[in-house]
Amino acid sequence: QVQLVESGGGLVQAGGSLRLSCAASGRTFSSSSMGWFRQAPGKEREFVAAITPSGSRTYYTDSVKGRFTISRDNAKNTLYLQMNSLKPEDTAVYSCAARSPKDASVSVVAAWDYWGQGSQVTVSS
Repeated sequence: QVQLVESGGGLVQAGGSLRLSCAASGRTFSSSSMGWFRQAPGKEREFVAAITPSGSRTYYTDSVKGRFTISRDNAKNTLYLQMNSLKPEDTAVYSCAARSPKDASVSVVAAWDYWGQGSQVTVSS
């Protein structure tokens, strides 16, 4: 069992930055792939970014490439999402997710095993 708790969301103006954190409990964090997803009002949950257990490989959806950076600190059992040059269309509830390494696309919601409760990010124009 893995418990995930996000923090760091809030209200920011367009062009600003935020850093989300996801604190994980349990002994399996360092062996888990981790990801960030977001869900805007009236829309389905969508993939944002993912990182392998060692942090050696990262994946991003096209709309955030060059603006968002996913990282992890396995010594602290914590996942991060640095978000720069934020746009109003980035407004959503952001959730972190965890899964054991598997042969499944990181962008598929159903391929993830554990989820945090989410953190609201609002970008004003």
